[in-house]
Formats: sequence, C-alpha cells, structure tokens
Amino acid sequence: MTESIYAKKIRPSDMILLGLVLLSAFISVAILVGIIVYVAFRGVGAINWQFLSTVQSALNGTFGIIGNIVNTLYIIVITLIIATPIGIGSAVYLTEYAKRGRIVRIIEFTTETLAGIPSIIYGLFGMVFFGTSLKLGFSILCGSLTLTIMVLPTIIRTTQEALKSVPESYRSGALGIGATKWYMIRTIILPSAMPGIITGVILSIGRIVGESAALLFTAGSAYLLPKSLFSHIFTPGGTLTIQLYLSMAKADYTNAFGIALVLLIIVLGINALAKFMAGKLSKN
Repeated sequence: MTESIYAKKIRPSDMILLGLVLLSAFISVAILVGIIVYVAFRGVGAINWQFLSTVQSALNGTFGIIGNIVNTLYIIVITLIIATPIGIGSAVYLTEYAKRGRIVRIIEFTTETLAGIPSIIYGLFGMVFFGTSLKLGFSILCGSLTLTIMVLPTIIRTTQEALKSVPESYRSGALGIGATKWYMIRTIILPSAMPGIITGVILSIGRIVGESAALLFTAGSAYLLPKSLFSHIFTPGGTLTIQLYLSMAKADYTNAFGIALVLLIIVLGINALAKFMAGKLSKN
C-alpha cells in the first residue's frame, strides 16, 4: 500500500522503447536539419541582389526570380482567401450542426478521398474546367482555384479534429448561461481550436508552395512582374517551384538550389507568422 509508483523497477523493455522513441525523434530532426543545411550550402552562392530583384533576361544574360516570388505570393494569398473560410465553415457545420449520419459520413469520406488524389489529376481538371470551360486560360486565378480544391480537404479535416478536441464542458457551460450556438462557436469554440486550425492552414501553405504539376497545367510558367495589382491574376504566372523545375531540367543546378533556399526561407517565414498570429488570437 505504501509503494510509490516512482519506486517501481524500470523494466528493460521500457528503456528500449524509450530509446527507440528518442532515436526516431533524433532521426526526424536530423533529416530536416540535413536538408536545410545542404540546400543552404548549395544555394547560398547563387543568392545576390540581382538574383532576388530582377527577372530573367536572355538579352542581358541575367537570371532573377522576383517575378516568380511575386507569383508565388499571389497564389498563396488568393488560394487561402478562397479556401480558408470555405474549409473552416464546412468543418464547423460538420462538427457542430450536422447530425451524425450517412450524409456526414459520405462527406467525410469524400474529403479524405480528395486528399489522396494525385496533384496532376487536379491540374488536368483545373485546366479543363477553370481554364477551358470558364475561359480563364493559363492564369494565376485558374491555378489558385485549382489549388483551392486541393487544400480544402486538409483544412476541413484538421479543423474538424481541432473542434472535436475542445472539451464538451465548454459547449455545455456556454449554452447553460444562455449563449446562442453561433455566439458560443464564435467566442469559445473557434478561439480554443485556433492552434489546430492554424496547423491546417500551415499544412495547406506547404502544399501550395510545393506544388508544381497542377500549376504547369493551369498557371503557366511566365516570370514577368505584374503591371497592375488586380489584372495580374488573369495573366499567366510561374511560381518558384515551376522555375525550380525548369532550372533543374536545364541542369542549372546553382540557380535551382538558390531557388530552393528562397522557398525554404519563405515557408519558414510564413509558418512563423502564422504561429505568431495563432498565439495572438488564442490570447484574445
């Protein structure tokens, strides 16, 4: 009766499993650090002011990626503006309003299926539907709409899991003091689930930034700077991943690794900003 759990004998199997867990964590971190260090080592020599502030010019024999950076930011922002409210709204409906039944199960199965479809099929669909049927052609808007369909399953499923992780007592307490359901969701449930929702958005950003196959069919590979803020969404625009693919195809490895390093920096910066915003929203 007086034996404490802290005085129990540690079994060898526990130590072996702990060692395997620590080894797995170390390997994961080592792989990530190794990729970042290798890309930085190979790509840092290509990065200079001309590389970051100009576009390609065959006449001048220069290489720059500012047009691709702008196109990438355009596609990230437009895709998130469309996909985030639709994804979060769908997750709120499925979790908080819809009654569990066949329809909800079908919707969840459909979203999980969409998450596993190869991106090149999304590109083919986007080219035919958005590009040809809606007459958007090769444009940033066409690429953004295609990527919206791609990232919606990720946002919906991660938001659902985040909402389900909120304790049921929060709901009961809010409704018990007379709050309406929407007020309870808006002021209690969503802020509590915000870290999980932001995680879904971050995962979506990673897929948007890393996508190339679908964008080749829908957004094109143009690298020019926009002439105006809004008209640019109706013109072709190649992202950094498209330019990375083209550089690798030409065996231009120095510039390819330089683009890869810029991509890593952009992704890390966006993730840090998203985490900062999530922390601010959670406090509020």
